[in-house]
Amino acid sequence: MAGSMKDIKLRIKSVESTMQITKAMELVASSKLRHAKLRVEKSRPYFDVLHATLADIAAHNTDFSSSYTASRPVKRTCYVVIAGDRGLAGGYNANVFKAVAAHAQGKDCCYLPVGKKALEHYLHRGAEVLSREFPEAEDVSVGHCFSMARTLAKGFLAGEFDEIYVGYTNFVSMLTQTPAVLRLLPLNPPKEKAAGPQPLILYEPDSQAVYDAIVPEYLAGLIYGALCESVASEMGARRTAMDAASKNAGEMIDTLSLHYNRARQAAITQEITEIVAGGEA
Repeated sequence: MAGSMKDIKLRIKSVESTMQITKAMELVASSKLRHAKLRVEKSRPYFDVLHATLADIAAHNTDFSSSYTASRPVKRTCYVVIAGDRGLAGGYNANVFKAVAAHAQGKDCCYLPVGKKALEHYLHRGAEVLSREFPEAEDVSVGHCFSMARTLAKGFLAGEFDEIYVGYTNFVSMLTQTPAVLRLLPLNPPKEKAAGPQPLILYEPDSQAVYDAIVPEYLAGLIYGALCESVASEMGARRTAMDAASKNAGEMIDTLSLHYNRARQAAITQEITEIVAGGEA
């Protein structure tokens, strides 16, 4: 009985230590989540302006054509996959990998992983990795996104791949994060040209050159926006997972404490019975 009580007490201490860790991780994730949400809100206007500019150029030029909008047979696809830097975030990493795998099924693919878990995932499976320069998703800056965008645009124009997608996790709310796969290239210009009187806009040297110069900036904005969404989603998922782990640890401690008290009461009752029996003898 004494041995059983000692084991239960050690188990309670172990669970309490784990609960302290999960509580601390929950607080850290909550703090980082606030900053990540601000990054998401600040990144959206930049993307909106670039998107509107590209659409305006394509819509108001009747003779417009660009290599970034030309459709061609798809022989090879590149995926930019944004995942987390560590685990303990519920199904955050697994869900984005499943979404990308389902989308890439049957295709000849290469990958540009962003985040430690993404890099490990594709290296472990022997997939072709375009770059290993971005192993820490939290440390990826706007400058890194521009570097990625230039590499992707150059590869697309050179015919190294015929379409580009980004796999990321869309931040919906504190409790909901949705994996998504978004096409980056080729772009889809408006099918119909703008009706009515068109504004007089002079592009130097021409509209196609301006459009082609803006596209890498646009790609960088998309990638940065997806990165911000993913980092916020990771923090939200980790906060939810750690909150659930803390609650489970609390319930386990209550159950173990009940077993300990019962064992203790049984031991006391046995001792009293032995003392009474000895006194009567």
